[in-house]
Amino acid sequence: MGVLELNRNPENYFAEVEQAAFYPSNLPPGVGVSPDKMLQARLFVYPDAQRYRIGANYQALSVNRPKNGAKNYQRDGALRFDGNHGSKDNCEPNSFGGPIQDTTVKEPIFKISGDARRYDGQRGNDNYSQAGALYNIMSEEQKDSLTSTIAGTMQSIPRDLAIKNIEHFKKCDPEYGNRIEKNSIKT
Repeated sequence: MGVLELNRNPENYFAEVEQAAFYPSNLPPGVGVSPDKMLQARLFVYPDAQRYRIGANYQALSVNRPKNGAKNYQRDGALRFDGNHGSKDNCEPNSFGGPIQDTTVKEPIFKISGDARRYDGQRGNDNYSQAGALYNIMSEEQKDSLTSTIAGTMQSIPRDLAIKNIEHFKKCDPEYGNRIEKNSIKT
């Protein structure tokens, strides 16, 4: 892996800090990632967030550009400021000396055993105990503030929808759901 050395203060805060784009899918060739659900989501979402925040060509900005250069076929788009690869063809395979895929560096094989199929991320998950544990470490004042805020918001939704939502709070902790129910559903 590489080394990130912070050895000076930025001279131009906007150009060197505000436009910096970090995302976990920016990995050296040959480095793979774990199947962690949160990491998998971030691999997909963070580059989109950078494109939205900075622009389609955020990787060409000096703060995000690799020191040794990178060869790719990304052309055109908003904020293109670097010559746009000139008159080079934008396809592979080509006979014009353009970049070609390097097959010597691949993501490592992820060994599995058994059947591989779509993973149901909800199956076997406990979506409630962590919220219940947080509720149980709160002071009475914090519990009152939390439940009255939620209950106040729920007063504006249809009764049947409120009841369905309260059942989720009860699964976190029965008292949690009961306090919200008492303050939100008027009989």
